[in-house]
Amino acid sequence: MTTAQALAFNLTLLAAMAAPGPALLYALRQSVAGGFWAGVATGAGLGLMAALWTGAALLGLNAVFALVPWAYIALKTAGALYLLWVAAQLWRSAHSPVSDSAHPGAKAFFGGLLVNLANPKSVFFASAVLVVIFPPDLSLAAKALIVANHFAVELIVYTLFAACLSSGPARAGYLRLKPIIDRAAALILGALGLRLLFGR
Repeated sequence: MTTAQALAFNLTLLAAMAAPGPALLYALRQSVAGGFWAGVATGAGLGLMAALWTGAALLGLNAVFALVPWAYIALKTAGALYLLWVAAQLWRSAHSPVSDSAHPGAKAFFGGLLVNLANPKSVFFASAVLVVIFPPDLSLAAKALIVANHFAVELIVYTLFAACLSSGPARAGYLRLKPIIDRAAALILGALGLRLLFGR
Protein backbone atom coordinates (compact mmCIF):
# COMPACT_ATOMS: atom_id res chain seq x y z
CA MET A 1 0.00 0.00 0.00
CA THR A 2 1.60 3.24 -1.14
CA THR A 3 1.19 6.64 0.54
CA ALA A 4 -0.95 7.86 -2.38
CA GLN A 5 -3.23 4.82 -2.11
CA ALA A 6 -3.60 5.24 1.65
CA LEU A 7 -4.41 8.93 1.21
CA ALA A 8 -7.01 8.21 -1.48
CA PHE A 9 -8.61 5.51 0.66
CA ASN A 10 -8.73 7.68 3.78
CA LEU A 11 -10.20 10.67 1.93
CA THR A 12 -12.88 8.44 0.41
CA LEU A 13 -13.56 6.94 3.83
CA LEU A 14 -13.94 10.38 5.44
CA ALA A 15 -16.33 11.47 2.71
CA ALA A 16 -18.42 8.31 3.23
CA MET A 17 -18.48 8.83 7.01
CA ALA A 18 -19.69 12.42 6.57
CA ALA A 19 -22.74 11.28 4.59
CA PRO A 20 -25.83 11.07 6.85
CA GLY A 21 -26.77 7.47 7.57
CA PRO A 22 -27.62 5.14 10.45
CA ALA A 23 -24.03 5.03 11.78
CA LEU A 24 -23.58 8.80 11.95
CA LEU A 25 -27.05 9.31 13.39
CA TYR A 26 -26.59 6.63 16.05
CA ALA A 27 -23.16 7.99 17.04
CA LEU A 28 -24.56 11.52 17.27
CA ARG A 29 -27.43 10.50 19.52
CA GLN A 30 -25.27 8.31 21.76
CA SER A 31 -22.59 10.99 22.18
CA VAL A 32 -25.05 13.71 23.14
CA ALA A 33 -27.28 11.52 25.30
CA GLY A 34 -24.68 9.28 26.94
CA GLY A 35 -21.63 11.51 27.10
CA PHE A 36 -18.07 11.19 25.82
CA TRP A 37 -17.30 7.58 26.75
CA ALA A 38 -20.63 6.31 25.44
CA GLY A 39 -19.85 8.10 22.17
CA VAL A 40 -16.35 6.61 22.01
CA ALA A 41 -17.63 3.09 22.77
CA THR A 42 -20.33 3.46 20.11
CA GLY A 43 -17.75 4.73 17.62
CA ALA A 44 -15.45 1.79 18.41
CA GLY A 45 -18.27 -0.64 17.63
CA LEU A 46 -19.25 1.20 14.45
CA GLY A 47 -15.63 1.45 13.33
CA LEU A 48 -14.80 -2.19 14.03
CA MET A 49 -17.77 -3.46 12.02
CA ALA A 50 -17.06 -1.06 9.15
CA ALA A 51 -13.43 -2.24 9.08
CA LEU A 52 -14.60 -5.87 9.13
CA TRP A 53 -16.84 -5.15 6.11
CA THR A 54 -13.76 -3.78 4.35
CA GLY A 55 -11.88 -6.94 5.29
CA ALA A 56 -14.76 -9.04 3.96
CA ALA A 57 -14.67 -7.07 0.70
CA LEU A 58 -10.92 -7.63 0.41
CA LEU A 59 -11.46 -11.35 0.91
CA GLY A 60 -14.19 -11.47 -1.76
CA LEU A 61 -17.42 -11.63 0.25
CA ASN A 62 -19.19 -9.72 -2.53
CA ALA A 63 -18.45 -12.67 -4.84
CA VAL A 64 -19.96 -15.02 -2.24
CA PHE A 65 -23.10 -12.86 -2.09
CA ALA A 66 -23.31 -12.96 -5.89
CA LEU A 67 -23.04 -16.76 -5.89
CA VAL A 68 -25.36 -17.27 -2.91
CA PRO A 69 -27.98 -14.49 -3.16
CA TRP A 70 -30.10 -15.86 -0.30
CA ALA A 71 -27.21 -15.24 2.14
CA TYR A 72 -27.20 -11.56 1.23
CA ILE A 73 -31.01 -11.36 1.42
CA ALA A 74 -31.00 -13.03 4.85
CA LEU A 75 -28.33 -10.68 6.20
CA LYS A 76 -30.03 -7.64 4.67
CA THR A 77 -33.40 -8.61 6.15
CA ALA A 78 -31.93 -9.19 9.62
CA GLY A 79 -30.14 -5.82 9.40
CA ALA A 80 -33.29 -4.00 8.33
CA LEU A 81 -35.29 -5.56 11.17
CA TYR A 82 -32.60 -4.51 13.66
CA LEU A 83 -32.72 -0.90 12.43
CA LEU A 84 -36.51 -0.93 12.74
CA TRP A 85 -36.15 -2.27 16.31
CA VAL A 86 -33.69 0.53 17.19
CA ALA A 87 -36.11 3.08 15.70
CA ALA A 88 -38.97 1.67 17.79
CA GLN A 89 -36.86 1.81 20.98
CA LEU A 90 -35.89 5.42 20.28
CA TRP A 91 -39.49 6.40 19.65
CA ARG A 92 -40.68 4.67 22.81
CA SER A 93 -37.99 6.22 25.03
CA ALA A 94 -38.31 9.76 23.63
CA HIS A 95 -39.80 11.03 26.92
CA SER A 96 -37.66 8.82 29.20
CA PRO A 97 -34.76 10.30 31.23
CA VAL A 98 -31.39 10.28 29.47
CA SER A 99 -29.99 7.69 31.90
CA ASP A 100 -32.70 5.25 30.76
CA SER A 101 -32.29 5.82 27.03
CA ALA A 102 -28.54 6.05 26.42
CA HIS A 103 -26.38 2.93 26.31
CA PRO A 104 -23.15 2.97 28.37
CA GLY A 105 -19.95 0.97 27.96
CA ALA A 106 -20.12 -2.46 26.39
CA LYS A 107 -23.79 -1.99 25.48
CA ALA A 108 -22.86 1.11 23.46
CA PHE A 109 -20.04 -0.80 21.73
CA PHE A 110 -22.29 -3.70 20.74
CA GLY A 111 -25.02 -1.28 19.68
CA GLY A 112 -22.56 0.39 17.30
CA LEU A 113 -21.36 -2.99 16.06
CA LEU A 114 -24.93 -4.10 15.29
CA VAL A 115 -25.90 -0.85 13.57
CA ASN A 116 -23.09 -1.26 11.03
CA LEU A 117 -23.66 -5.01 10.82
CA ALA A 118 -27.21 -4.10 9.80
CA ASN A 119 -25.99 -2.77 6.45
CA PRO A 120 -24.43 -5.52 4.32
CA LYS A 121 -24.43 -3.10 1.38
CA SER A 122 -21.24 -1.76 3.00
CA VAL A 123 -19.32 -4.70 1.55
CA PHE A 124 -20.34 -3.72 -2.00
CA PHE A 125 -19.37 -0.09 -1.37
CA ALA A 126 -16.03 -1.18 0.06
CA SER A 127 -15.43 -3.48 -2.90
CA ALA A 128 -16.05 -0.69 -5.39
CA VAL A 129 -13.70 1.69 -3.56
CA LEU A 130 -10.97 -0.92 -3.07
CA VAL A 131 -10.97 -2.00 -6.73
CA VAL A 132 -10.44 1.60 -7.83
CA ILE A 133 -7.70 2.43 -5.33
CA PHE A 134 -5.69 -0.74 -4.73
CA PRO A 135 -4.10 -3.30 -7.08
CA PRO A 136 -5.71 -6.77 -7.19
CA ASP A 137 -2.60 -8.65 -6.04
CA LEU A 138 -2.44 -7.31 -2.47
CA SER A 139 -0.68 -9.50 0.07
CA LEU A 140 -2.52 -10.69 3.19
CA ALA A 141 -0.37 -8.33 5.27
CA ALA A 142 -1.37 -5.37 3.06
CA LYS A 143 -5.03 -6.30 3.42
CA ALA A 144 -4.67 -6.49 7.19
CA LEU A 145 -3.01 -3.06 7.16
CA ILE A 146 -5.92 -1.58 5.16
CA VAL A 147 -8.43 -3.01 7.67
CA ALA A 148 -6.41 -1.68 10.64
CA ASN A 149 -6.11 1.72 8.95
CA HIS A 150 -9.88 1.78 8.36
CA PHE A 151 -10.60 1.03 12.03
CA ALA A 152 -8.10 3.66 13.24
CA VAL A 153 -9.61 6.39 11.04
CA GLU A 154 -13.17 5.57 12.17
CA LEU A 155 -12.17 5.47 15.85
CA ILE A 156 -10.36 8.83 15.63
CA VAL A 157 -13.28 10.50 13.83
CA TYR A 158 -15.92 9.17 16.22
CA THR A 159 -13.79 10.10 19.25
CA LEU A 160 -13.52 13.69 17.98
CA PHE A 161 -17.23 13.60 17.22
CA ALA A 162 -17.99 12.44 20.79
CA ALA A 163 -15.73 15.14 22.27
CA CYS A 164 -17.64 17.86 20.40
CA LEU A 165 -21.14 16.50 20.97
CA SER A 166 -20.76 15.58 24.64
CA SER A 167 -19.93 19.18 25.60
CA GLY A 168 -22.14 21.07 28.06
CA PRO A 169 -23.96 23.24 25.49
CA ALA A 170 -24.62 20.28 23.15
CA ARG A 171 -25.94 18.17 26.02
CA ALA A 172 -28.12 21.00 27.36
CA GLY A 173 -29.58 21.54 23.89
CA TYR A 174 -30.28 17.82 23.53
CA LEU A 175 -31.99 17.61 26.94
CA ARG A 176 -34.18 20.55 26.02
CA LEU A 177 -35.25 19.01 22.70
CA LYS A 178 -34.89 15.29 23.55
CA PRO A 179 -38.41 14.13 22.56
CA ILE A 180 -38.20 15.90 19.18
CA ILE A 181 -34.62 14.76 18.43
CA ASP A 182 -35.23 11.15 19.48
CA ARG A 183 -38.43 10.86 17.46
CA ALA A 184 -36.81 12.48 14.43
CA ALA A 185 -33.92 10.01 14.76
CA ALA A 186 -36.43 7.15 15.10
CA LEU A 187 -38.22 8.21 11.91
CA ILE A 188 -34.95 8.45 9.95
CA LEU A 189 -33.62 5.11 11.20
CA GLY A 190 -37.01 3.52 10.55
CA ALA A 191 -37.02 4.87 7.00
CA LEU A 192 -33.49 3.56 6.46
CA GLY A 193 -34.55 0.17 7.80
CA LEU A 194 -37.55 0.04 5.45
CA ARG A 195 -35.37 1.11 2.53
CA LEU A 196 -32.90 -1.66 3.34
CA LEU A 197 -35.74 -4.18 3.74
CA PHE A 198 -37.59 -3.36 0.51
CA GLY A 199 -34.85 -1.75 -1.61
CA ARG A 200 -33.07 -3.69 -4.32
